[in-house]
Amino acid sequence: MTRVRAAAGLRMVTGILLSALATSSHAQSKYPDKPVKVVVGFTAGGGTDVAARVIAQKLSEALGQSFVVENRPGASGLIASEQVAKAPADGYTIMVGSQTTLAVAPALYRNIQIDATKSFNGLAMIGVSPLVAVVNASSPIKSLQELIAFGKSQPSGMNFGSGGIGTTPHMAGELLGFNAGIKMVHVAYKGEAPGVNDLLGGQIPFMFSNLSVVKGNIEGGKLRALAVTSANRVPSMPNVPTIAESGFPDYEAATWFTLIAPAGTPADVVTRINAEVKKIVATKDYQQRFDTLGMIPDRDRSPGEIDAYIKAEIAKWAKVIKEAGIKPAD
Repeated sequence: MTRVRAAAGLRMVTGILLSALATSSHAQSKYPDKPVKVVVGFTAGGGTDVAARVIAQKLSEALGQSFVVENRPGASGLIASEQVAKAPADGYTIMVGSQTTLAVAPALYRNIQIDATKSFNGLAMIGVSPLVAVVNASSPIKSLQELIAFGKSQPSGMNFGSGGIGTTPHMAGELLGFNAGIKMVHVAYKGEAPGVNDLLGGQIPFMFSNLSVVKGNIEGGKLRALAVTSANRVPSMPNVPTIAESGFPDYEAATWFTLIAPAGTPADVVTRINAEVKKIVATKDYQQRFDTLGMIPDRDRSPGEIDAYIKAEIAKWAKVIKEAGIKPAD
């Protein structure tokens, strides 16, 4: 009798477990069955925010559920990333991370420490905002080689502007100095626009800027584009060479945007978002919208490749920060 009861009890427990697993699997297969929050660590209107809104709209259309952008600015996106890292790992709170937030800012801010390799799972790459080295159109400098020659002629260092410490344009300038053997003097502005104004006014010799910020001035003949920082030429500026083509084959820097989720997010959710974003990024409409914004789609990457890429970017920029002696922001 005892054996019979034990067997019956075992069958009951097994049935409950199988039922629970089936229910869990069914629930996960229906993802998403409620709105998904897409966190952005910067104010509305910036590059990260614009990229987030484009992909959120497309995911909403593709998956039949709302993907709602929520802005939580502060500390170059670290405040938002800290909150997302602590959110439930269920796929309903995700974030658009960038090179600044995930690979640079953690080394520059003392109060908030995020290790992207441990705190997040990569979901899908959204795209890249190439940077461009620009000078005033009246400048005698007409190529990257001439810019480097000018920099080497400045014993006290060559000034360059950016939108602030730790921004991608700042790091791109330090990386160029590191590769070319030039002493760089960083002039930090409160945003790229004031820096561009000083470049137009002749107060600084050159700067790196997101293409989306200076594209109008380049097309209007007020600024001269010397080289882009992306691995390949930008389709909307086919005559502008890359820095890699200009004598530095290992040089690459850009503001990349990727969807990330808290570590431990279910594998099927990660796979679902990755697959959907890949399909979206491959569409002509998406590519045309990004081209208009001065951005380009990134190459196809799996979640594992995204994790490895972020890890490599952290190591790359940590080296630049150390070599350039960049001090942490307070």
